[in-house]
Amino acid sequence: MQQTQCEPHTPHARRDTARSAGVALMLASGSCNQLGAAVGALAFPVLGAAGVVAVRQWIAGAVLLAVGRPRLRSFTWRQWRPVLLLAAAFATMNLSLYCAVDRIGLGLAVTLEFLGPLAVALLSSRRAPDLVCGLVAAGGVLVLTRPQPSTDYAGIALALLAATCWACYILLNRTVGHRLPGAEGSAAAAGVSALLYLPIGITLLAVHPPTPAALACAATAGMLSSAVPMLTDMLALRRVPAHFFGIFMSVNPVLAAGAGLVVLGQSLHWSQWLGIAAIVIANTTSVLLSRPRTTQTAVQRGGRAQAATGPTRSCPCGPLPTGDRRGRESSAST
Repeated sequence: MQQTQCEPHTPHARRDTARSAGVALMLASGSCNQLGAAVGALAFPVLGAAGVVAVRQWIAGAVLLAVGRPRLRSFTWRQWRPVLLLAAAFATMNLSLYCAVDRIGLGLAVTLEFLGPLAVALLSSRRAPDLVCGLVAAGGVLVLTRPQPSTDYAGIALALLAATCWACYILLNRTVGHRLPGAEGSAAAAGVSALLYLPIGITLLAVHPPTPAALACAATAGMLSSAVPMLTDMLALRRVPAHFFGIFMSVNPVLAAGAGLVVLGQSLHWSQWLGIAAIVIANTTSVLLSRPRTTQTAVQRGGRAQAATGPTRSCPCGPLPTGDRRGRESSAST
């Protein structure tokens, strides 16, 4: 009688396969995001930064509304308030970033914008190592900007405005996720942002008639920098822990510098690469330090509970937002 032999490490092999797929998805997301920004910048001479952002917002709004399918009529004012603030942050963030890219280049602009999520991570913790991370990041900013008579301070200020908007975007997204189920809040914010750019974009396109190539570049930026990252990030977060996702986000400034070099011919000085490295290292360290530690007592308590109740499955991204729980409970009840 033949006995079927089970593979001893099947769960580990599946976990490794899922993580490898998650890394591939995150790399694709970051590459598409920065490649889209670089392609969008090719349309600046025809449409201007604001015109490219308008087309990008229209594309993003249409895609996210189709995916999220928000029930706008059921929104209360308590839900609309953070959605409107999120739309304003989203619209301002993209406009200020693209204007900064037009003045100081893609790599430098994205690196400075990355200070937004870094600030959120540092301010959420008051430990001494996080202060060191903040000082390292500040040193990286000084190396990147290198204040001198020829420095484009307006471009740097626009990139820092984009960083501030990104920090607000993160905090507001958290609030929206708690008050609305699924992706309804983010989709509604993208739709409102697209509406805000409707009169601006129509006016700009009327004053500066676009060429088919410029419109194609702007539309490509909308797809690669908004629609594709949204889908791939969602799939990646099902395969990797949230803290690992946060660490991997640190490669975006490097990817932006690479896309700027390949697509736009924007080269960086070695000192600027050093500044990018300092900010990336500061962010990575901050995310690693903010990872929740499981004490031995908690592990033992969890082991006893699992032995009593049986194995459970948890979301690899950590606890679901309240809004997601409500959405799943309501869909289950119907």
